[in-house]
Amino acid sequence: MPVVYLLATRPHGTLYIGSTFDLARRVFEHKSRSVPGFTAKYGIDRLVWYEVHETLETALVRERQIKKWKRDWKINLIERDNPHWTDLYTSLTP
Repeated sequence: MPVVYLLATRPHGTLYIGSTFDLARRVFEHKSRSVPGFTAKYGIDRLVWYEVHETLETALVRERQIKKWKRDWKINLIERDNPHWTDLYTSLTP
């Protein structure tokens, strides 16, 4: 299932939004910095929010929507479900 996700460096730190079909694999790539880019450069690897979608199209629409949001709106989205900015990656792996 497609997933839209938000990563952060720390609570209220630098944010990154993305989408993927395999969330655990993708977050592992961010954590290991195996793919060069923005998240590797700035150490953005804490999974703080994600949302599962039925189709890739709806996930991409949602990703683009959230990318346009103000920073405060993104922070409110995270804190609604994850007020302590806990790294949710550990809940994805057995």
